[in-house]
Amino acid sequence: MASESPQPAGSPHPSGTARSAGALLRHGKLWLAPGVLSALVALVLSLLYMGGILTPESSLHRLPIALVNLDKGQPMPGAAQNLGTQISTRIASSTPADAVQWRRLSRDAAQDQLASGKVYGALVIPADFTAAVRSLSGTQASRPTLTVLTNPGLGSLGSSMAARISQQAAHSSSLALGKRLSSLPEPAGSDSAARLLFADPVSVKTEPGHPIGAHSGMGLSAFYYALLLVLAGFLGGNIVHNSVDTALGYADAEIGPWHSRHPAVPINRTQTLLLKMAMTAALSVPVTMLVMLACIAVLGMDAPHLTLLALFSYCSCLSVGLGVQAINAAFGSIGQIVSMFVFIALALPSSGATIPLEAVPGFYRFLSSFEPMHQLVSGVRSILFFDARGDAGLARGWIMIAIGVVAALVFGFLMTRYYDRKGLHRMVPHAD
Repeated sequence: MASESPQPAGSPHPSGTARSAGALLRHGKLWLAPGVLSALVALVLSLLYMGGILTPESSLHRLPIALVNLDKGQPMPGAAQNLGTQISTRIASSTPADAVQWRRLSRDAAQDQLASGKVYGALVIPADFTAAVRSLSGTQASRPTLTVLTNPGLGSLGSSMAARISQQAAHSSSLALGKRLSSLPEPAGSDSAARLLFADPVSVKTEPGHPIGAHSGMGLSAFYYALLLVLAGFLGGNIVHNSVDTALGYADAEIGPWHSRHPAVPINRTQTLLLKMAMTAALSVPVTMLVMLACIAVLGMDAPHLTLLALFSYCSCLSVGLGVQAINAAFGSIGQIVSMFVFIALALPSSGATIPLEAVPGFYRFLSSFEPMHQLVSGVRSILFFDARGDAGLARGWIMIAIGVVAALVFGFLMTRYYDRKGLHRMVPHAD
C-alpha cells in the first residue's frame, strides 16, 4: 500500500502554497470543534468535581455509625430503663434517619463492622454508665464516660464526620441528663464539686476503633494507590494505542521538527484491537510492579497481603487498559476524550474515597454503582486496611473487574467486527 514519504524539515508544503497562521485564524470552521469541545470539557469537569464536595454536611444520607449500649446498671428510681438504654434510644430517635443511620449493635458486632469498613465509627456506652451517674452524688464522684470510636481506614474525612456526629450526640445527651439530675433533690452529704458536675455530667473520649498503620496517609493511601492504578491503565492504554497506530503506518510520528510515517501495514480493525489488547496485557505486568516498587519499597507504604495486592493491582490496571482500547477502537480520535470521562472525570468524584458517598449528592452515588474507581478503591482498602475481607469491598472489587474485562472485550470486538463487515476500513494514506 502506498504511503506518504517523509518531508524534510523546512521543505515546501506538499500542496504547493503554504498558508499563514493569520489567514487560517480567520476561518470560523477551524475554531468550531476545538472551541465547543474545550468549553464543554471545562464546564462538565467543573460541575462534576465541585458539585460533589461543596456541601458534604447538607448532603448526608444515612451515614452508618454503630451505637453500642453495654450498660448493665439498674434503672434510676422511678425509671423503667437504665440510663444507657434511655440515652441510646434518645440518640437514635433524635437524629434524622435520612442523615445518619445509627446501627444499634453489640460490642462484637460493632467491632466486626468497624473491621470490615461497614461503619464510619461507633459510640459506646460503657457497662458501668448508670452506676457512674449514681456516684455523682457521693463523696467519690467521677464523671461517667462515653467512648467514640473512629474508623480511619475509611478516610480521614468520613471518620472525622462520624466522630463529630457521635461527639455532638454524646454532648447533647449529657446536657439532657444534667437537666434531669439538677432537678432532683440534692442527696445528703453531696459536695459542691458533685453539684457542678450535674450540669454536664458526661465526659467523652475518642480513640481508634480499627487502627491502621502510620504509613497509610491517614487512610488516604488506598485512594491514591487506586488512582495510580487507574492512571497507569489509562495512560498506558493510550500510549499503546498511539504507538501501535504509528508503527502500523496509520498515524504520523513527530518528534520536534522531524516528521515521518511508516508504510501502512495491511491489517483490519479487529486484528489491530487484538494486537493492542495483547500488548496492554503484557505491559501491565511491569507497570504494576513499578507502581508497587515505588509505593511500597521506596516510599514505605503500609501494604499487607503483598501477593494479593499485586494480583489485584495487575487486574485493575489491565481492566482499565482494555477498556481504553475498546473505547478508542469504537470512537476513533475522540475515544481518548470518552475514556477520560469514563475512567477519570466521572470516576474520581464518585469514588467515595476522599468524601464518603453518604455525604455527596445522589447523582454521585448512582455513578459509584458502576464507575470503576469506586470498586477499585474498595478493593484496595480491603487489602490494605481490613485484612482483605471479601465483605469489606474486595469481593465486589473482583466482580466488577471481571465485568469490566468482559465488557471491554465484548464491546471492543463487536464494534471492530461490525466495522470490518461493513467495509469501514481505516483510511490508508496515498502518495501525491
